[in-house]
Amino acid sequence: MKILDKILNFIKKNPRKGAFYNSSEFELENFICGIGKSKFNDKIIIIDDYPFLPSFVNYKKQIEACDINAICYKSFPPLLKVKNELIFIAKDKHEELKMFAERNNIDIFKSSGNWDMILEPYLDTEFTEENNSRIYKRLNENGLTNSEIDKIREEVEEQMLKYNFDTMLWEWVNLGLSDVLAAMRVKYDKLKFQEFYFKAMEIELRV
Repeated sequence: MKILDKILNFIKKNPRKGAFYNSSEFELENFICGIGKSKFNDKIIIIDDYPFLPSFVNYKKQIEACDINAICYKSFPPLLKVKNELIFIAKDKHEELKMFAERNNIDIFKSSGNWDMILEPYLDTEFTEENNSRIYKRLNENGLTNSEIDKIREEVEEQMLKYNFDTMLWEWVNLGLSDVLAAMRVKYDKLKFQEFYFKAMEIELRV
């Protein structure tokens, strides 16, 4: 279904004033949160203003090279894998991150893109049954069942539509892990978001 049709159908079923998906003022002010600021030393990455409170980055801002399991500098945004978490690095630090990995002999990994695929229906573009079948197949290969995919989408759908359309972001190429975390952090309380955060990490780390 084309995303415009989806929006119009939602409005018909939910005739409310304001934003397409009735985002609150709080949501509109807090959806777009960034991914923090990164600074590199020879063997340390320092991250400030990290927006996702459950992350260890919020109490240990300096990440030593020896604590990093692997790095993905080709993803958007680039990623550090530290134990059971993926840490986002600003995209303009791509080359610095690559050099940091080489300098410290850190393994390179390829992002699974699981959340990119789960969130594809919420892009500003046409989403067909053919697209969906392809995505189910690829996610199945990474250990997600169809019923699990459907349940995840049911949980995040309204927030992702608000995030992409009520903010006028209108992203049509890619929504991923950082986006769903940004969207859900303004819906859930601290405890519920912590639960979602680590579930989202576990899903992205499946390959």
